[in-house]
Amino acid sequence: MPCAASASPSTRSLAKARLIDGFWQQRVIAEMNDYQFKVARLEGEFIWHSHADTDETFIVLEGELRIDFGEGDALTLCAGQFGMVPKGVVEHKPCAAGEVKLLLIEPRGVVNTGDATSDRTVLERHLDLTRVRFRPGLRPKHAACASPRPCCIARE
Repeated sequence: MPCAASASPSTRSLAKARLIDGFWQQRVIAEMNDYQFKVARLEGEFIWHSHADTDETFIVLEGELRIDFGEGDALTLCAGQFGMVPKGVVEHKPCAAGEVKLLLIEPRGVVNTGDATSDRTVLERHLDLTRVRFRPGLRPKHAACASPRPCCIARE
């Protein structure tokens, strides 16, 4: 079923996803306790993989994402919708017929390709906020904004 236009995607997360140059290159934009919020741009098919010890949450900001499962089932998510892949699911493969921008929520340290390794394996990377304009009264907490946690913001 095709996706209808979303009334109000998360503008800030969507704007951050637009800063990513390539596809399947997720970037950390925030952290909470032991969880990371990651944005990514997707297009095409990912690889079959699984995560034995953690759930994955996909929140579609723009576009339509299909997640295929090893048993032949599939889940389709449209902008504004989210889905979870429970830990221990045999295998899954995200697919995007057109460009998709999404927000992922995962525990810190989760590798995007799970138990598989490929040229699409991304080690933890934070989004470089040096290209982001901050509202008056806000500034990055870290001087260079390229430190290990550039996603933190402080009031001046």
